[in-house]
Amino acid sequence: MKVFLKTEEEISLMREANQLVGKALAELYRYIKPGVTTLQLDRIAEEFIRDHGAVPTFKGFPNPYGNPFPASICTSVNECVVHGIPSERQVLKEGDIISIDCGTQLNGFCGDSAYTFCVGEVSDEKLKLLRTTKESLYKAIDVAVAGKRVGDISHTVQSHCEAQGYGVVRELTGHGIGKDMHEEPSVPNYGKAKTGVQLCEGMCIAIEPMITMGKREIGLMPDKWSIITLDRKPAAHFEHTIVIRHGKSEILSSFHDIEKQEGDKY
Repeated sequence: MKVFLKTEEEISLMREANQLVGKALAELYRYIKPGVTTLQLDRIAEEFIRDHGAVPTFKGFPNPYGNPFPASICTSVNECVVHGIPSERQVLKEGDIISIDCGTQLNGFCGDSAYTFCVGEVSDEKLKLLRTTKESLYKAIDVAVAGKRVGDISHTVQSHCEAQGYGVVRELTGHGIGKDMHEEPSVPNYGKAKTGVQLCEGMCIAIEPMITMGKREIGLMPDKWSIITLDRKPAAHFEHTIVIRHGKSEILSSFHDIEKQEGDKY
């Protein structure tokens, strides 16, 4: 396994790519409402990313089945955990939740972040799922410092979410990131503390809890991309790209512009 540690110059470039993802997600927030299609959101995102001099890294990304991803963002609604394909037939409804995963390549480096949004007013049950998932992300970032191990991140997410009765998806993980969108190491959302790859200064990783309201079992839809919960209960997904530091790691992506618009919902 080859882990690429980044120089400060490379981290600066990664920060730019990831800040752009945060701005793209905040731009999309303005359009998320009942009656909007996920394909409309995809077109807005692609135009925004390209207008800022970057390329959407998801578009054309291959999967093991030989199906390149056809869109610029993943739009995963309700029971769709991740990798939902935008469609003109998928119309957002009041009370839905939608996870939007977005990636950019800018100046040779990748940005990657995801946020789960509310469509209008959603149930308290869904809000609690979103709040818990987001909390687990930040708790994981708090332990993701030089000298710790990947298992410390994994255990933190799992213990926080399972304590609330939620399922933790095991088949999909966070990952290293840099010039390529997916690099080593894998960063699972479950596992034992003090195990796995040691975290080192300059390591860049994407941490992304994928948490279900019901059971953790998932399935692959016929499009060979969309991952759904088998019990059809909702799922939430939040993701930040960070750089490992001594003492306190740095978040390279940002939810700031989203949360400024959204208020203190969760």
